Amino acid sequence: MTSDGILKRSSKAHLYRPIFMDQQVLNSIKVGLDQAWPIDRPPVGFKSLPRVAAGRYTDPDFLALEKKHLWECSWLYVCHSDQLPAAGSFVSFENTGSPIVVVRGKDEIIRAFYNTCQHRGGPLVKSASGTLEGGFVCAFHGWKYDLNGSLVGVRDRSDFGDLDFDCHGLKEIRCESFGNWVFINEDPQAESLLSYLTPVADHWQQVEPHTTRHVASSSYVVECNCKMLLEAFLEVYHLGNVHAATVDRFLDYRSSRHVLWPRGHSLMVTPNRDPEWVDPGTKGMPEFPGVSDLPGKLNVSYNIFPNLITPIAPTGIPFLLFWPQDDATTKIDCHWFSPDWGEGEKHALWETRMRNFERILEEDLELAPHLQKSLESKGFSGGQLSFQERRIYHWHEELDRRIGPDRVREQLRVEPRLQNLTELSV
Repeated sequence: MTSDGILKRSSKAHLYRPIFMDQQVLNSIKVGLDQAWPIDRPPVGFKSLPRVAAGRYTDPDFLALEKKHLWECSWLYVCHSDQLPAAGSFVSFENTGSPIVVVRGKDEIIRAFYNTCQHRGGPLVKSASGTLEGGFVCAFHGWKYDLNGSLVGVRDRSDFGDLDFDCHGLKEIRCESFGNWVFINEDPQAESLLSYLTPVADHWQQVEPHTTRHVASSSYVVECNCKMLLEAFLEVYHLGNVHAATVDRFLDYRSSRHVLWPRGHSLMVTPNRDPEWVDPGTKGMPEFPGVSDLPGKLNVSYNIFPNLITPIAPTGIPFLLFWPQDDATTKIDCHWFSPDWGEGEKHALWETRMRNFERILEEDLELAPHLQKSLESKGFSGGQLSFQERRIYHWHEELDRRIGPDRVREQLRVEPRLQNLTELSV
């Protein structure tokens, strides 16, 4: 570890010094690695945060604004390149409200299109994944498209007169990759994915994203508002109640550190109660070769705004994605990634590790339907967040920035309070 940062850049580009990290937090993390971990306290003069209005979770008009200005205008993770192994391999989903298909072309380029024929809107694929033989064929009237999205065949072609094939290709969506991780964005004017991921992309280089392997994926449908579920993964204040028999036994939640970044991204670093503790379910598993002390000795969890939570570790990475199905229902996708294990099967401990994580996740989800009922009750006027829950408030500040504060009814806005705690440069 160098004197100017917790990560350093090496000749092999394995270790990276972070950028945009709050210097005060960075210094405390460095100190915490070498001595008793200090408790995180509010800065001098910090005032309590205003309530986050209940209507932000239940008001139909607000949730409609959220859908329009958030889910349709953000970079969102969709799949790992391992899930598209050959030309014609595809995955499809409707998590943003529109049917979308992601496919690998014959030129190896991964593209995304609306899963919508340009004739009369028929679906091009009907399954969640598979392999196309040659290209897309509309299930309704049989129009054909190649893997690049160009219209190449129309039944009864003469009936369409001077139809211009070039004007009837599939509608393409922005699709970019960071390493083996594929993201889409429905906003054609959006900044590049790499720019959007700043500064997290710099941190993630240490796990060599281009070498990661896809291990497994699973999904859970939960009767609770999407934001309320996501917020549980932006803080560790709840550990003593919800995870008393599991995570709270080894994580020192009171000493967690929080870093707030532009674009709504954030980082939470939490030490183990015993600095020498190692998860017994991971002992002996292959590790990413260049992992620094930050995830190597501590528990780190990133939030890529709006819906990706990832607590990366030397032996593997889960991506948790939170998708609103309606105003009171959420689908959670859990994707696991491993260091490259070469030939053969994945390490035998992966099944144990995923079961252990699922047990912890289920502890969070068991409470979710009850939370939803409370959100909708007359007894809830809004959330009162503490300093150690400031990542949640930061998330809401970014949401209002995306929507545009003037579009949000005054009683539902969040007052910007955390600008001075978000460092824009080092």
